[in-house]
Amino acid sequence: MVGEGGWRIWITHGILLLGIAIVIFPIYLTFVASTVTHQEVVRPPLPLLPGSQFVQNYENALFSGVNVPVWRMLANSMVMAIGIAVGKIAISLLSAFAIVYFRFPFRQFCFWTIFITLMLPVEVRIVPTYEIAANLNLLNSYSGLILPLIASATATFLFRQFFMTVPNELVEAARIDGAGPMRFFFSILIPLSRTNIAALFVILFIFGWNQYLWPLLITTDPSMNTIVMGIKQMLPTADDYGNWPVTMATAMLAMVPPVVVVVAMQRLFIKGLVESEK
Repeated sequence: MVGEGGWRIWITHGILLLGIAIVIFPIYLTFVASTVTHQEVVRPPLPLLPGSQFVQNYENALFSGVNVPVWRMLANSMVMAIGIAVGKIAISLLSAFAIVYFRFPFRQFCFWTIFITLMLPVEVRIVPTYEIAANLNLLNSYSGLILPLIASATATFLFRQFFMTVPNELVEAARIDGAGPMRFFFSILIPLSRTNIAALFVILFIFGWNQYLWPLLITTDPSMNTIVMGIKQMLPTADDYGNWPVTMATAMLAMVPPVVVVVAMQRLFIKGLVESEK
């Protein structure tokens, strides 16, 4: 039995390592392409070991770019991603709190109205959303990048489901101690929701970081471009050969913030996804 278990472990780990290698190999090739010269990239075969142009290529990527330096596009994407994640979580927490703990007319109707908006992604409502943003002078601004995307029916639903599992004894205890609704919200519900908040923050941060269509429409000033837009602009068109090492370096830089967020919040992220009882 021990031997069979040992073989199963080896086979399981072998399959896991094979899957990791399949996922990592393209990323490794991207990194290699970002450290060599343009001639080495376009002339096959691509080297399998990093080259000697690491510092030069990444310096060119950070401080040159196409229309605006990459560091500026990274900063724009960071502001947008954090703003969207924090805004979605804040609005969803408050809306779920109101739906669960307050009794008002058409409470369930309001919830299902919010939930139905899942059928209307940004791509479906993008024309009226753009018109409203333009009328409010939100073009070429961080407000325009963030505000139209901060409502989240999914996060509201998840927080509502969690709030419904909170024992009523906590509510009664808070009332006996003289805590008002907002004191109960900030002192009890928010600490209990920290794992859910962490899991949603990771997901929503990556959602905001990867946005392409909305920033493409809402920004006309190159200084407001996001990193995803910058990568698209760096790709060669027609007879242009482009600068593939700098493009690959930009792609590697674009992966760093999401990876850092996932790694830094990995424990809370996993706990928030798999924990069923609080």
